Amino acid sequence: MFKKMRRDEKQLADEKAFKILKDNEYAILTTVGPNRYPYGVPINYVVMNKKVYLHCAQEGHKIENIKHNKRVSFTVVDSYKSKPEQFTADYKSVIVFGRAEFVKGELKKKVLQQFIYKFSPDFKNKGFHYIDSDIDKTKIIEITIEDIKAKQNG
Repeated sequence: MFKKMRRDEKQLADEKAFKILKDNEYAILTTVGPNRYPYGVPINYVVMNKKVYLHCAQEGHKIENIKHNKRVSFTVVDSYKSKPEQFTADYKSVIVFGRAEFVKGELKKKVLQQFIYKFSPDFKNKGFHYIDSDIDKTKIIEITIEDIKAKQNG
């Protein structure tokens, strides 16, 4: 179902792909909505148990698209360095293909706590209080990974 990489000599092992995924903070989530146009949005995320989690508002473009089509892609670029004299760049990247679902219950709180640990570790108490007071204003998206590929150039 998923294509092999054309330049498979540049492909990294899955464990390196997951390390790149876990170590970064920013990615592009791509969804497709009823109008059949792809929609790529920059987003931060956390990884738990080999799944990707995102947080967002209760409504919006990506929410509508996921309700229409649960298939998504998720792209991270790591350590990019342009080499203009060689007409190339050194980088590592990961692309995930998966299915998105909305998370509820206790898992939702655990995921939000992971966001605090990753992005605001010096403000845990304030962050946990914020979670408790505003948890109903937030939606959590879980991406179950069906395919993951990582590439290193340079």
